[in-house]
Amino acid sequence: MTVKLTLPTQSKMLSKDFVYGVATASFQIEGGKASRLPCIWDTFCDTPNTIADGSNGEMACDHFNRWQDDIELIDSIGVDAYRLSISWPRVITESGELNQEGVAYYMNILDTLKSKRIKAFVTLYHWDLPQHLEDKGGWLNRETAYEFRNYANLISKVFGNRVHAYATLNEPFCSAFLGYEVGTHAPGIIGKEFGKKAAHHLLLAHGLAMEVLAKNSPNTLNGIVLNFTPCYPESESLADINAAAFADDYFNQWYIKPLFDGKYPEILSTLPAAHQPDIHEGDMAIIAHSMDYLGVNFYTRAIYRADVDEHFLQIDPPEPRTDIGWEIYPKAFTELLVSLNEKYRLPPVYITENGAAMADKIIDGVVNDQDRVDYYQQHLNAVNDAIEQGVKVDGYFAWSLMDNFEWAEGYLKRFGIVYVDYETQVRTIKASGFAYKALITNR
Repeated sequence: MTVKLTLPTQSKMLSKDFVYGVATASFQIEGGKASRLPCIWDTFCDTPNTIADGSNGEMACDHFNRWQDDIELIDSIGVDAYRLSISWPRVITESGELNQEGVAYYMNILDTLKSKRIKAFVTLYHWDLPQHLEDKGGWLNRETAYEFRNYANLISKVFGNRVHAYATLNEPFCSAFLGYEVGTHAPGIIGKEFGKKAAHHLLLAHGLAMEVLAKNSPNTLNGIVLNFTPCYPESESLADINAAAFADDYFNQWYIKPLFDGKYPEILSTLPAAHQPDIHEGDMAIIAHSMDYLGVNFYTRAIYRADVDEHFLQIDPPEPRTDIGWEIYPKAFTELLVSLNEKYRLPPVYITENGAAMADKIIDGVVNDQDRVDYYQQHLNAVNDAIEQGVKVDGYFAWSLMDNFEWAEGYLKRFGIVYVDYETQVRTIKASGFAYKALITNR
């Protein structure tokens, strides 16, 4: 077994300035439900037939109680940075003030990271909207964007100089489309009339938060994290090419074009009026606030064909696939980064998530996840290829530090470079974790 990750000798990714990290999200690892307000994922998990294994995030990886050991684990891997998310319902009360107990929890984490010289990349929203805000309409209610600004304002003031980088939102596409259009994620709302409205309020929340971050935390890198699933046509037919282009605008460009061009893709005018967002005067200027970096999450591509009833139809992905059923196609990663760099005036890019769910087995205390090592090797090479084509990429974060609650999949899919036994909560570094460590520490 070759437990090794390599890059070309002259690669900029071997520079000491290139940031390597691991990433997690609060609801997926923390547990500690009793000491925070309920969130939309608590409610969603309590709804029958929403989570594949019927599980929830009440315990998850018990990071709420085990955070000190987990930071030692992170430190042992030798990373430069740790991307974590703040649980909005843990740090803000229902009346909109700081919850000092929740704040202290994260302050301790941030201070410990700082003492170990691990840069904290903090995501303010990784999907765990307080349920009391959802009860008032959630991201379909414009006021939620202003509630988010209040949260960002309070928390950035109190965190002070402990944070290296802020991301306002993680993957607003998932929050809007999966949560408010197809209903496979919390809060489980279904309807094409809702998705783009939720998306607009999420992007407005981003812009409003960027304004307060620029004021409160001018010395941090302030940006957003977007996920991209590049869209490819099934054939060279014009119909399939147009279908893939429409899908790309609908799923990918919809979230990045407003940030850099101050407008939505032209397909906006083709959507029924009821499906269009409610855009107020000045909204697009707020959304297009300048950013210090763009976070890019990438896992796979999607293939589309033309359809008589819809603008596009996604076909089943070809092999090889990960355990979650996503095609392994690293070439799309390079092509995505290069195309974004050509289309927009990008700030520095950080790969804020990249990784694979594999059917890991722990045998005699060892997890030989060679398939994941291969995935990382291919995708690190893909990033390096993009850098060589002129894309400024300043860092790379493996998703995820550890196996965790994988949203609608529950605990069935393992993305970690660390194996978690959910019965005992014992952590075991996988072969991929050791390979990642070797790459980082041997620079």
